[in-house]
Amino acid sequence: MLLPLLLTSAFVLLPCPGAERIIGGREVKPHSRPYMAYLKIQIGSKTNYCGGFLIRPDAVLSAAHCVDKEGTLRITVILGAHNVSNREPSQQRVRVGHWVIHPNYSRAGFKNDIVLLKLQPKARINKNVQLISFPRSKGHVRAGAECKVPGWGWTSVTGHRTNVMREVELKVQNEAICQLQFCDYQRQSMICVGDDYNKKASYYGDSGGPLVCNQKAHGIVSHGHKHRLFPEVFTRISYFEPWIREQLRRFALQGSPSD
Repeated sequence: MLLPLLLTSAFVLLPCPGAERIIGGREVKPHSRPYMAYLKIQIGSKTNYCGGFLIRPDAVLSAAHCVDKEGTLRITVILGAHNVSNREPSQQRVRVGHWVIHPNYSRAGFKNDIVLLKLQPKARINKNVQLISFPRSKGHVRAGAECKVPGWGWTSVTGHRTNVMREVELKVQNEAICQLQFCDYQRQSMICVGDDYNKKASYYGDSGGPLVCNQKAHGIVSHGHKHRLFPEVFTRISYFEPWIREQLRRFALQGSPSD
């Protein structure tokens, strides 16, 4: 269950890769990942879902391909959730009025696959809704690191979804593996991740969720191969840290959201 890949997108955009889900994971203790955000994205009569994570009371990070859609979008961020099929007392539902996709984002190869969402009003920080930190620009995660990816994505390639948050443990891989398998892999801005034995992965519905290593969000679920679970590609957050900081400064200066 990883890539809360909007249930309809990335996997079919390229002959190369596609998006993700959580397969081979386990249900987490309710509200033990209080930084997690569930994105409900309405496009006309259709509704898609993605993951995201809270980095400031007024800001959620996610994947650009989640909101890169034609037509008018209405995005609702649900915080403090475990079972997204229920209206749990812990949940906070916030309408997103403004979001910023990285200016160099490209659908081809999911380059610069990152978006920052502004929450209005701000999230109320409590035991069920908290922030997660992210690394500075030089804070790289090394090959071999064991990381975790939480989300509400598919739990099998046949399309089974989960209503409760699950999590999978994945290892950061040598970048040469992804360079061989993804025609548009970029070492600076992407992280190569996966389970060598192909039994665990993020999948549809997990897109936009975090790759958590040593309690920090180092990556964002981005894309993978449609018919193969290994390897997967995550957006490398440290590469975008200066851009994220600049957008957060702008958010702080904005009096009210605008589309």
